[in-house]
Amino acid sequence: MRAFSTPTAIAVAAASVLSLCGSAWAGAPDWKKSEDRARSNIKSFSGYTLNGADHAYDVTDRVLDSDGVQHIRFNRTYRGMRVLGGDLVMHNESSGNFRGASLSLNRAINVARTTTISAGTAIKVAFNTYRGSTNGVKPELLVYARGDIPALAYDVRLFGMQPDGTPMEMHVIVDASTALILEAWNDIHTAALAGTGKSLYSGTVALTTDLVGGTLNLRDPSRGNTYTVNMNNATTGTGAIFTIPGTTTTANVWGTGAIGITAAALRTVAVDAEYGAAKTWDYFKNVHGRNGIANNGVASYNQVHYGTKYANAFWSDTCFCMSFGDGDGTILGPLVSVDITAHEMTHGITTRTANLIYSGESGGLNEATSDIFGTAVEYYAANTTDAGDYLIGEKVVKTGTNKFLRSMITPSIDGLSADCWYSTLGSLDVHFSSGVANHFFYLLAEGTKAGVPSKTCATGNTRVASGTGTLTGITRAKAEKIWYRALTVYMTSSTNYAGARAATISAAKDLYGITSVEQAAVAAAWTAVGRP
Repeated sequence: MRAFSTPTAIAVAAASVLSLCGSAWAGAPDWKKSEDRARSNIKSFSGYTLNGADHAYDVTDRVLDSDGVQHIRFNRTYRGMRVLGGDLVMHNESSGNFRGASLSLNRAINVARTTTISAGTAIKVAFNTYRGSTNGVKPELLVYARGDIPALAYDVRLFGMQPDGTPMEMHVIVDASTALILEAWNDIHTAALAGTGKSLYSGTVALTTDLVGGTLNLRDPSRGNTYTVNMNNATTGTGAIFTIPGTTTTANVWGTGAIGITAAALRTVAVDAEYGAAKTWDYFKNVHGRNGIANNGVASYNQVHYGTKYANAFWSDTCFCMSFGDGDGTILGPLVSVDITAHEMTHGITTRTANLIYSGESGGLNEATSDIFGTAVEYYAANTTDAGDYLIGEKVVKTGTNKFLRSMITPSIDGLSADCWYSTLGSLDVHFSSGVANHFFYLLAEGTKAGVPSKTCATGNTRVASGTGTLTGITRAKAEKIWYRALTVYMTSSTNYAGARAATISAAKDLYGITSVEQAAVAAAWTAVGRP
């Protein structure tokens, strides 16, 4: 809850995928040479990469397949300016030979050398539409390449607070020639509203804590030192880490299993947040080989009791942390269930891989990625008190017809989300356009089942359509592997639903083979949700 082009060649039957981010391991290639070769391939195969004069590239991530195939992700600059939507992934054979490239850039960059409007004017344009303050941050001149034709533009940053208490970190992209707003999004990723720990939602759970002097701290040294702080209803500041005086096993019990105002009761939702973060860490490490959000072994942290009756949760890259409200007490309880915690942490992973921009169809895919892995972690946790399902936030919703925030089985059941792709889907709020990818993932994993209200889409790509197609699922475990590989190897910041279809098909071919049942199932599931 960010606030709650395909390669020309295909790798076949990769048994496993190892992600690397700035660390070395036995058998790793000489990444300096690999990166140099990838840069050379960018220039040599400019027809695929849309490279040109004054382009430069910075490495942001690297993935190595078990057969030696390398996938190196780059951010692009043009005349020293960042190219928004210009990122790409180079796919190289183990020998360094070019295998293909994934990118969203549609045309070669050819923009003016000078601006028509000033940075000050760009700020005024942003202020005319959005509230907030620049906090002294100057607009960044960049190349905006998320549209059809690249253009020189300003990225105006505005900071403030939304009406519901969620922080605001806006990017307002203003055309440096026409003074038109090309795009805008909020960089705060929220939930869409909506020892031993005695948790609110998951029962009694195991925790790893930290002993400092004679005091126990709710900090987990075994998982990158993730920790949880009490914001005590504040929305600014750093909060205070939860502690318990004492050094014994008897003392190392956190929470009461219920909401309250005593020190012990205030620790209850902290238990949920810490437990959810631990399960998310373990899932990505044990299932996908990822060592923390940034793949560097460093953990984020959790802020609970954020704001007063704040009915949301969000991820922020600025603090590298998650913030959880206590809910309004009527419709929503504290937003600290396992699936919501995993959802928020996944936003951090998305930022450090495909970096799907939180706007349009790419924003919907960003949200869906968090729902997909929030669900995956809930199943992975195998907690009988909060069993895995394809509903998001079912534990936190207290009243209403639908006691959940979103459904991956039939997204439209909430009255806002889309089951099926249609041409103007990108105009929806990203939490609702995510429904198409959520629906795709459910059908891919589980297929169509008698008595289950998930439906395929009729021809015409209408917002809510019914069909009679029958699909056989490939299992959730395989679907998760395919989505993770697509995210980390093929998707880029401006990937849309057509690009997601191509990325997941390529990922399925890599993992299971060119003519595999899994590859065919991916294509069929996308067709079933109206994205042929």
